[in-house]
Parts: sequence; structure tokens; C-alpha cells
Amino acid sequence: MNGITYDLSGKVAVVTGGSRGIGLEIADNLLQQGAKVAICGRKQDGLDSARGILNGGNNLLAVQAYISREQDVERLFDAVLEKFGTVDILINNVGMNLMSASLVDTDLAVWQRIMDGNLTGAFLCSRRAGRIMREKKRGKIVSISSLAGTRATPGMSVYGIAKAALEMMTKVLGAELAPFNVQANAIAPGLVKTNFSKLFWSSPELAELIIRETPAGRISEPSDLVHSVLFLCSGCSDFITGQTIAVDGGASIV
Repeated sequence: MNGITYDLSGKVAVVTGGSRGIGLEIADNLLQQGAKVAICGRKQDGLDSARGILNGGNNLLAVQAYISREQDVERLFDAVLEKFGTVDILINNVGMNLMSASLVDTDLAVWQRIMDGNLTGAFLCSRRAGRIMREKKRGKIVSISSLAGTRATPGMSVYGIAKAALEMMTKVLGAELAPFNVQANAIAPGLVKTNFSKLFWSSPELAELIIRETPAGRISEPSDLVHSVLFLCSGCSDFITGQTIAVDGGASIV
């Protein structure tokens, strides 16, 4: 963390998809900043592995849940409330993509699965967390969007549409919850070196193209996103809401 600290002691954070990749990095740093953290994921073995990596002790809760299912989201938040008593921070991190040739050739089942994974789950979690935060008049919702939400990318059509909708949802949440001292924001990374994006960065040709189109001259790591997220989780961002911050090494400006 390079000595930078955020006042998150005693805060309770829910990180969806917190068992690997970006979510795991965020969960780890939230714990380092004193927060109590609940992570969820679809696979129990992944959660068990993450529990060993995070080493959060009694400040960590891991719940198996598929967040596009309403009953799983309710069970997740019930477990968090039972263990920690409240929710102060929600990180909408879960995302998924199925490569498609073009939008007009996309099957409805593929559309629905991608929308569920990137948008429906974030809606269900934001709805439950937002009600908790609205009642106590304090809270932070941070969603992980993507450069694909503003840039049409071959093979990522539905994913990009879902992320664009996620950014609009962030604006709506920001407007509706601002009177209750609840802030909703998002970050939009470019390509991040995780298993989720391995198809892109593991190809020398694609990696070279991405690096060439990124002014910073490299592909980002999950750690590159952490400070932006922590800032949006902290009191430093109390007068910022409904915004999406590009964290992409300048890829969106060229």
C-alpha cells in the first residue's frame, strides 16, 4: 500500500466475486485498512482458497452465492448482517463474458447470461445494500465497470452493453441515494491481467496491440485499481457520487 492509509476501521464491506482476481485484491486491501469483509463466489473451493490467502480471521466471512439469483443475494446479506451487524460498503465486482461474433448473431441465452453476470447481480446487491445504507444514512457502493462500457470492442458486444448499463445504474443510484448520504461510484479499467482476461494478454499479438494503444505502455495488474476503489470507499469521496473513473493507463483518451 506504499504507506497510504484510509480510515476504514470497523467498516463492513461486501465484495462480490471476492475469491480471485480483482475482487481478491480489493478484499485483501480492505482488510489491511481495518474493514470487516464478506466475500462471495460461486465455487466453495475458490472461497476456501481465498480464505487461506486473505487470512482475515474473524474479520472475514466467505459465502457461496450466485448473485444473479435473488434468493442467494438475500442469503448473502442475511449472513453478513448476522455476523457483522451492518453493511457500510458494497463492491460490485462480479463480471463475466462469453465471446460472441457480433451482436446480431448473439443467442438470447448468451445475452441473458452476460447481462445476469454483469448487471442483474449488481442490481440485486445494490438494492439490498442500498436499503440498509439509506436507513442508516451512510454508505458507499463501488462498481467495477470496464473500458468496454464506452468503447465498442469486437467479441465483447453484450459485455460492453452490460457495463454501459452498469455505469448508468451508478448514476441513478448516485442521484437517488445522495439525499441519504450514500455515494455510488464506479471505476472503469482497461485490460487487467487476471484469469478472466487471459485470452487477451496471453496472446503476444493481442498483448502488443493493447500495450501500443495504452499511453502508460503496459497492461494493468489488479493492484493498479486498489487505491481508486479505497478512495471511493473512504470519507475522502463523500462529495463524489454517480461518477465513473477511468483507471486504464490513458487508453480511453487516445
